[in-house]
Amino acid sequence: VITGLSGAGKTIMHNALEDIGYYCVDNIPPQLLPVFYELCDQADNVEKAAVVIDCRGFELFSNFNQSLEKLRSSGNLFKLVYVDCKTDVLINRFKETRRSHPMYDKCGYSINGAIDEEKALLTPAREQADLVIDTSNITPKQLRERIIQMFAGDTFCPMKIEIVSFGFKRGPLIGADMVFDVRCFPNPYYIPELRPLTGVDPPVRDYVLASDLTKGFLSKLCDMMAYLIPLYIAEGRSQLIIGRGCTGGNHRSVAISEALRQFLRSKGYDSVVTHRDKEIKT
Repeated sequence: VITGLSGAGKTIMHNALEDIGYYCVDNIPPQLLPVFYELCDQADNVEKAAVVIDCRGFELFSNFNQSLEKLRSSGNLFKLVYVDCKTDVLINRFKETRRSHPMYDKCGYSINGAIDEEKALLTPAREQADLVIDTSNITPKQLRERIIQMFAGDTFCPMKIEIVSFGFKRGPLIGADMVFDVRCFPNPYYIPELRPLTGVDPPVRDYVLASDLTKGFLSKLCDMMAYLIPLYIAEGRSQLIIGRGCTGGNHRSVAISEALRQFLRSKGYDSVVTHRDKEIKT
């Protein structure tokens, strides 16, 4: 259960938890917290869940403590996380984002008054929190990294990598972060017995990967990916799409994409392959 001050970073925490597999719900009325817990408890595919509840519910938030006590009295296990921040930092954040504090109108259009009122409202929640995270001196990126480390551990790879094979003659690949043209390598299409197969079939795979040109390319490509991916992760990227294109999308791009996935998985990266045009036979 996540609560805390507006502007302190609850949304960043919500998104980070969602990225590491939590089922997350934002801004539900406190009265629904026991119901939400029960639904998650009964669902077969929900192993971990997080919910954000804060003063955006206004009068509804007055039932927050009662809802927590109801969970405890029922023997339900949960942790309460409070996201805190210094007043002057919050004021600067609201100025930078040009967003209004949820209680701004109710406090005489005073940002200081809104923050003070919210702090007073949330004092009981802060006092009973299992974990208090002060975001006054950390960046959004650092907060995200801290949340992932705290709730996922060292085994989690925060970036999903998708490798997509495609055929240029069937249209460009839209939305990729980087695209490599592999049409310069030996083409199995011109080998009669290989033409009806695809790059996932061993004869085509072996033919493509046996070429010295392909070996040299893969060696340099893997070195480059080993260098770049940690930089993307450090930047806070949650997804990376890498395209491999040959003429028809059936042979070379498929085999090379599968080889790259094997390398990335050997390094512990969460990677999948999509063959956009493989099912289309030439």
